[in-house]
Amino acid sequence: KPDESGFADINGLKMYYEIHGSGRPLVLLHGGGSTIESTFGRILPELARTHKVIAVELQAHGRTADIDRPLSFEQDADDVAALIKKLQIEKSDFIGFSNGGTTCLQLGIRYPELINKLVVASAIYKRSGMPSGFWESMKQASLADMPQPLKEAFLKVNPDPKALQAMFNRDVARMLGFKDIEDKHIRAIQAPALVINGDVDVVSTEHTLELSRTLPHARLAILPGGHGEYIGEICADNKNSNVPELVTAMIEVFLEE
Repeated sequence: KPDESGFADINGLKMYYEIHGSGRPLVLLHGGGSTIESTFGRILPELARTHKVIAVELQAHGRTADIDRPLSFEQDADDVAALIKKLQIEKSDFIGFSNGGTTCLQLGIRYPELINKLVVASAIYKRSGMPSGFWESMKQASLADMPQPLKEAFLKVNPDPKALQAMFNRDVARMLGFKDIEDKHIRAIQAPALVINGDVDVVSTEHTLELSRTLPHARLAILPGGHGEYIGEICADNKNSNVPELVTAMIEVFLEE
């Protein structure tokens, strides 16, 4: 259970957030279609042993209700930055997984003054990072295509099926509207970054390598497994893997360097 939780009035949004532990601030940004628990439930307790972990649920996700405005990674970054300022946190480290990783990049571009270090996990900055046919299939996507564990995790914290559908619609629209982030903007991110991907991830290894080489101060880790397996994301096949403990230790080393 969190040490503190609540809703903050942010840019017209009532954003849900939790605070766990104490120490150097660390913000967690979940993946698309996800909640705090479904993305970070496995590693959050360990991170909270040495950090003040601030975990959020973004627009239309989990306990944060949708509002009448478009969803984008830029808007997500604006919302997270506003929350950090409202909590009177001058600077923080950030971990973003999947869509949350793309939001991390937008934070680095738009709010460099708020960033200590970034951990960007299984994230894209160009459409070419996704497999062949992905963008065409997104145009035909329906709620039936959403992984069942993600549906159950959402309904566990927000039992409204209409909210689940709204979240799905927002995520599809956000992805279809996604445009490549120009290399010059990635090169402008001066914060040290740890870029992580699975070797059989949805995001290609080649794209992750390209991102790590475009960021000026990046380290790279390619780990065995699929999308989010290395942090024990809820859809991971191997629930007994010890890799999340390894990755948590690796993140801790990076953040303390």
